[in-house]
Amino acid sequence: MTFVVVVADSIDEQGIDLLRKEPDFEVVSTVGDAERLPRELSRAQALLVRSSTRVTEELLAHAPHLRVIGRAGIGVDNIDVQAATRRGIAVINAPGANTVSAAEHAFALLLALVRRVPWASASMRKGEWDRKSFGGTELRGKVLGLVGLGRIGAHVSGIALAFGMDVIAYDPVLSDERAKQLHVHLVELDDLLERADVISLHAPITDETRHLLNKRRLALMKPTAVVINTARGGLIDTDALCEAVESGKLAGAALDVFDPEPLACDSPLRNCGNIILTPHLAASTQEAQARVSVEISRSVRDALRTGDVGRAINVPGVSSDVLARSRVALDLARRIGGVAAALARGPVQVVEVDYGGRDDGAPKPVMLAALEGVLRSVGVDSVSLINAALLAEERDISVYRRIGKPDGDYETTVGVTVETPGRKTTVVGALAANQESRITRIDEYRVDIPPANDVLILKNIDVPGIIERVESVLRDGDVHIDFRHQWRLDGAGTEALAALALDQPPSRELLSKLEELPDVLDVWLVSLYNGGGS
Repeated sequence: MTFVVVVADSIDEQGIDLLRKEPDFEVVSTVGDAERLPRELSRAQALLVRSSTRVTEELLAHAPHLRVIGRAGIGVDNIDVQAATRRGIAVINAPGANTVSAAEHAFALLLALVRRVPWASASMRKGEWDRKSFGGTELRGKVLGLVGLGRIGAHVSGIALAFGMDVIAYDPVLSDERAKQLHVHLVELDDLLERADVISLHAPITDETRHLLNKRRLALMKPTAVVINTARGGLIDTDALCEAVESGKLAGAALDVFDPEPLACDSPLRNCGNIILTPHLAASTQEAQARVSVEISRSVRDALRTGDVGRAINVPGVSSDVLARSRVALDLARRIGGVAAALARGPVQVVEVDYGGRDDGAPKPVMLAALEGVLRSVGVDSVSLINAALLAEERDISVYRRIGKPDGDYETTVGVTVETPGRKTTVVGALAANQESRITRIDEYRVDIPPANDVLILKNIDVPGIIERVESVLRDGDVHIDFRHQWRLDGAGTEALAALALDQPPSRELLSKLEELPDVLDVWLVSLYNGGGS
């Protein structure tokens, strides 16, 4: 198979060359030709973008085979992540590659602002020698307030500490332990704004953070304070910022990001004094662009070739390491989920997934894989780890997850219970120490079904000769049996369960003949590889 990767924005050639050298990859560039993009996406498995191309639901409708969107950078606000998730498309970014460049640019803006460098330079170019108008401020001993203490914020804090600054931060998800490691004191946002001499923004843009610095919060700041924003333009109400700087309520600002971009020619920011503007340059260094390109290209390659979506932002809490070591368990969960849904029949209302094993990272991806198997079994198309939970939610399927010890002497067990109107079915599978998988229980029946392509499962009255009659019908239809097993409940009972591995799936007509046999109560055909049945 050849993987087609469409490159829609200008991305450093180091990463693109990495993909071109792969024998099973074809790289198609539509840079500068937006009209051609939808046409090329019709056959693409991956799309690479930066910030220029807007990946909308409408654009994704042209990409029926798309599996990965790679964003060469950290922000994904130009991508409709919800629409991609619904289609089972992994959205992968490169969050760490531009950390140094972005942090250094933030500090470059700060130094230029407090030492009045742009204005002094402009004066010199006019032929002036004005030393009095451009007196600056030292950073040593000043308080830096970081809004967001992720990779970039943490690097900025390290530079600030080297300059002799005191650093405080607001980050509602950061632990006190991590803050202490960085020698940063965590405070509430309003407290930070009141105390800081410099506020540097390093937060993502969300509904909660949009216009985080509004008129009320800007009014909390010292009149000698300055604002640096190299994160996202929407974090600041720029009208309120201009008003605060022009009125002297704020000493100045330096902005590298805007909302929207590019900044409009008639934007008030362009005429606002004491504000430095740069055109989204924070990650625009040769080193950062090369690292971003290589990082995102490798992630896209691995996602297509091995299914590794551990770096996808729309599969939170599932790492590449977990996916790699849980691959066999995920395959088992998909098959178990498919078998359980096939046996339950009817519209699925509830799915319960039980994980028994030693891997603390496995329960979530195992649950997603089981859901994937359930949904595929009931005819839902294009299901993956990416969209399984969302598709289940959209179908009002309640999903529960439990963690415990493995059943019996197995290394790992996965149980899936599917509830439909009037019926509840449980299927349990297990992995032995050699990673061989088996189905070990169907409802109350203790079974031992190895992987096989197509398996016929029968529930029947426990009378002599029933399995022989079933085999006779199958032979008449030229369907051969690879193995067969039959199980009875402990103690005296009137029902039994049988499993027959077949060399090919029987026709619907043949299944109907089996269902009409005396003493046969129910018949299911399930695929243990693909997770499904009838």
